[in-house]
Amino acid sequence: QVQLVESGGGLVQPGGSLRLSCAAPGNIFRFNAMGWYRRAPGKERELVASISINGNTNYADSVKGRFTISRDNARNRLYLQMNSLKTEDTAVYYCTSVGFWGQGTQVTVSS
Repeated sequence: QVQLVESGGGLVQPGGSLRLSCAAPGNIFRFNAMGWYRRAPGKERELVASISINGNTNYADSVKGRFTISRDNARNRLYLQMNSLKTEDTAVYYCTSVGFWGQGTQVTVSS
């Protein structure tokens, strides 16, 4: 069973930062694009950011300039650096690749 494991979520005040990590199996990570999605309460799941094998990135308009997706190909890890967090960023964040999903990590932005 393929496992993607997210970590790094938590409670942060507006304007704060968090860094999410995702550990993935090497046979998945090395050969595929990776992405972060999120599902906010009462909303549909949405793409936050994605990164190709070669490092080309794509971001949702709502996070451009605030979030940075990156990958460490040597460690099979995906990251999402989230800065200037807003209350509307509150959601469960999921790591995904080629149809496989992690269990999600909760990010709560609140004062």
